[in-house]
Amino acid sequence: MVVLGVAGILMLLVTATACGQATPAGSTAPAGGGLPLTAVTAVPLPGDTGRVDYASLDPAAHRLFIAHLGASQVIEVDTTTNQVVNVIDNIPGVHGVLVVPELHRVFATATTSNEVLTLDEDTGTVLSRAPAGDYPDGLAYDPTSHRVWVTNETGGTETVLDTTTGQIVGTVDVGGDAGNVAYDPAGRILVAVQSRDQVVVIDQTTFTITQRVDIPGCDHPHGLALDPDHRVGFVACDGNATLHTLDLDTYQTSNPLKVGDTPDVLAYDPGMGRLYVAAESGTVTVLAENNRQLTVLGSGHLADDAHVVAVDPATHRSYYPIAQGPDDHPQILVQAP
Repeated sequence: MVVLGVAGILMLLVTATACGQATPAGSTAPAGGGLPLTAVTAVPLPGDTGRVDYASLDPAAHRLFIAHLGASQVIEVDTTTNQVVNVIDNIPGVHGVLVVPELHRVFATATTSNEVLTLDEDTGTVLSRAPAGDYPDGLAYDPTSHRVWVTNETGGTETVLDTTTGQIVGTVDVGGDAGNVAYDPAGRILVAVQSRDQVVVIDQTTFTITQRVDIPGCDHPHGLALDPDHRVGFVACDGNATLHTLDLDTYQTSNPLKVGDTPDVLAYDPGMGRLYVAAESGTVTVLAENNRQLTVLGSGHLADDAHVVAVDPATHRSYYPIAQGPDDHPQILVQAP
């Protein structure tokens, strides 16, 4: 990398903002200091500056898959060389992307056509397409039944895909606008229901809702991540920028914390016990989990529109795709603890 080239300048700018950017007027800053992160590099991506959405990582294969919604593409990046190795076109309005290493498959939601696509992880070939509900978004994988659960945000449903056949095997109505979905190894699927300020618990076998969990003090729960080893989950509420801890056995909530305005995607690193919360405001909040409780390690404005994060549990690096870098193309900001 050329010293003081574009990437180097960006690194300096990111470091400067991480060390203490002023909080925008009208917002409340989370507790803690600046971001406890160090810029590693910035990876240029192809395409225009249209919105970049979810990302999913295969740590063993060193592959990161990114949904470039604005270009209707899934972009594959080698995290060892930090190079783009494949671009998969014609996935209309792609929002969600999920790589399942054990299957060598990537699943993507095409919001414009209301479909879920199955891709070959190695070649990027589209293997199958299946109908989803209205506005398919996030995804979760159930390894016991080899099924993918697809959140249909405005449809208020979960579509269940059999990964063996590529066919839809069920639909669950969650009773309101659906946020993110997560798999609990205890045999449950959890879904944030945005318009009801709830998380619903679904039996993964019968496709029935077994419990509705109110999240007091939460406005519009959207982001969802689990630490099943310690039996806790984390719910981010984008209407009032709060993060809540959820006991996965009792379904009691506790410890609401402030995060950046309009939190979106959450990523948990079990090896370090760190939770990353990326917000539409560009603020990233890093939290430490200890004894099933979270504390804020730091928070700061990483970059405009840095609302997506993926974390590598092997290297502990975190990845933040953004729509517009300094060269007017999308890129990934790579950060280390």
